[in-house]
Amino acid sequence: MEIRPEIVQRIAELAHLELSPEEMELYGQQLGQILSYFAKLNELDVSAVEPLAQVLAGGTDPATAWREDVVVPSGLSEELLAAGPDVRPPFFRVPKVIEREP
Repeated sequence: MEIRPEIVQRIAELAHLELSPEEMELYGQQLGQILSYFAKLNELDVSAVEPLAQVLAGGTDPATAWREDVVVPSGLSEELLAAGPDVRPPFFRVPKVIEREP
């Protein structure tokens, strides 16, 4: 499947990427290959396949059972904050590194 350069350019803009003409062509080809593969997958007959609500069944098997979700302190926050140059607990202050135009 061929992807028009305008589409690749729009995707790059949405991702805030600056691409060279060579990258535009390469990524256009790669996107086309991915979409062609999805089209091929859409040809499969999956009418007899039961939909999954979740990948793991859980249950009593220790290999697939869900553990109880318990919050436990890591004990690292004070140590990590002490190493930061500009700390306002419980956060680090960092300089702005990305400026984007709307």
